[in-house]
Amino acid sequence: MAKNIVIGVGNILFSDDGIGVIAASFLRQNYSFSSELEILDGGTLGFNLIDYFVNYDNVFIIDTISIDDEVGSIYKIPSSKLLGSNGYKNTAHEVEVLQMIEACELYDTKADITIFGIVPLDIQTTKIGLSEIIKEKFDIVIKELLKSIKKLGVEIVKKDKVSLENIIKDFTGR
Repeated sequence: MAKNIVIGVGNILFSDDGIGVIAASFLRQNYSFSSELEILDGGTLGFNLIDYFVNYDNVFIIDTISIDDEVGSIYKIPSSKLLGSNGYKNTAHEVEVLQMIEACELYDTKADITIFGIVPLDIQTTKIGLSEIIKEKFDIVIKELLKSIKKLGVEIVKKDKVSLENIIKDFTGR
């Protein structure tokens, strides 16, 4: 049986940079998955995530992506396309994710890694929550990720609808 995982990375304290962490929580609260898929809040764990990169078959990462493009642009990028790329590395965790992918090239086995990235508006302001443009694009990121998960044969069951706003409120405690 394949081992698959979705890892939401980012820093919840810096506005749009928290999209991965918020997405992981959204997925856990709104869907159940067959045992072949785990959801992880990877936060800013950086190199501590490397075990997932070498011990799983498929790793999906949700994150902001620092590419010179329109805010809210969504990318689905396999790790092979990121290697040697000068985009995707303006924040500390972006650098660490890319370095981990490069380090995994030294292992005989490694996961098939796919980044679901969105170009952020604001990763500087100290604020828990997402900018309006990122909120508008959030469902698209989730739908694209769910399509890729379904292709692995993972069963997805929709649970109660917990809104994005309520997920964000859970993080703020309000």
